[in-house]
Amino acid sequence: MSTNQPDRSVDVPRRLEQIRGELRRHSHLYYVESRPEIDDAQYDRIFGELRALEATHPDLITADSPTQRVGVEPHSAFPNAEHIVPMLSLDSTQDSAEVRRFAERVRRGLEDEPGYILEPKLDGASIELVYEDGLFVRGVTRGNGRVGEVVTDNLRTIPSLPLRLREVERPAPELLAIRGEVIMHLSAFEELNERMVAQGSEPYVNPRNSASGFLRQLDSRVTAERPLDLLAYDILTVRGMKLTSDHEAVHALREWGFRTPERVTLAATVEEILEYHGAYAADRDDLDYEIDGVVIKVDHLDA
Repeated sequence: MSTNQPDRSVDVPRRLEQIRGELRRHSHLYYVESRPEIDDAQYDRIFGELRALEATHPDLITADSPTQRVGVEPHSAFPNAEHIVPMLSLDSTQDSAEVRRFAERVRRGLEDEPGYILEPKLDGASIELVYEDGLFVRGVTRGNGRVGEVVTDNLRTIPSLPLRLREVERPAPELLAIRGEVIMHLSAFEELNERMVAQGSEPYVNPRNSASGFLRQLDSRVTAERPLDLLAYDILTVRGMKLTSDHEAVHALREWGFRTPERVTLAATVEEILEYHGAYAADRDDLDYEIDGVVIKVDHLDA
């Protein structure tokens, strides 16, 4: 892992402005136009340099710096909507020392040994889904974390999204807002590209960008022809019932008819967290979907 230590000989204000401009451009290409020019590792290196410079020169941090926001403004071709709860970027980790530091901070903060819930960080398009009295009424992309694009009609075409919540095991709440991820399975992506090539068309670059692009198609009939899948993994808010833990929330999502990520697991110790991470890392090449590390959450929910 690069330390991204700043070069003290550079003109810091000028370099900060250059980096911020470069990151804004790449964020626009990725989030708005769905045509990135660099991969995640390259973006992370640039972002790491910005973080390092701002850490040593906190007086030069600006409100519009990429480090001070989650994403970019939504595309104007879709109506916009504010999220019921801000959709912050999910942090993932692939470093054992970072896991131990996180667990120690949690222990100090709670003055107790908490339980954790572990899940893969799916690499797709994040969305907010809103249900009123069990009926799906709105779907919004993450956008800039506060405001996203309304893509309800496109989401309706995804077979794994329940248009009405199942109430066999648990009644539907008055209001439910959840966070999910729209993905393309690797096998489905490969089959789609084979068809594209057979038709004389250019193949798509990768499943994540394709899922994001298809979700934001102006013609929902195009989206309906694409093999998108939806997995729900977090309850943002719920009205009409009380959920006390993320583990209970995952069970509720399944009972309401949502697909959830594989291998969502409870852990009580750092060693169990590291064992989970190691197992996922070992199996990563055999998965039929892309992940970007592992998400670790304290198993408590204030919804």
